[in-house]
Amino acid sequence: MKKYLFLILFLLMLGASLLAAPPARAQAPVPTPSDDAVNTIAKEMYCPVCENIPLDVCPTQACKQWRELIRTKLAEGWDEQQIKEYMAIQYGDQVLAEPPRRGLHWLVYLLPPVFLLAGVLILWRVFSRMRPPVATTTPPPMQDDLDDAYLARLEAELRQRQEEK
Repeated sequence: MKKYLFLILFLLMLGASLLAAPPARAQAPVPTPSDDAVNTIAKEMYCPVCENIPLDVCPTQACKQWRELIRTKLAEGWDEQQIKEYMAIQYGDQVLAEPPRRGLHWLVYLLPPVFLLAGVLILWRVFSRMRPPVATTTPPPMQDDLDDAYLARLEAELRQRQEEK
């Protein structure tokens, strides 16, 4: 009888623990970011080990690990800007395809338009100097008194030459 009492007591305790335990719920699987989402971010970054090779096409093992790091950060809910800042802090600004707009990096954004405008100005000045000067087509004004005296003298000389012949 003691055996049965022990067994009944054990079954009661087991039943009570099952009733008191919250129901087990199946966890929704964490969505794994697609390769497209990872490559969109990796395309805008460069491999810190290899020079001038985008992270999305670099075949090294380190780049595979960095792409997996991007995948896990995306799964954790990080956005693109946070991931880029994290990678820049870890590996330096040279991993970013577009330099951040701070410090001396502003020169990358300011100097090209300045050089373009300076070049246009220089070309405009050179071409304007190469043009021939515009000639004035209006003759200087003549005085009637001088014209009459000149014409009279000219006619007299012409008559003299004709008489000589």
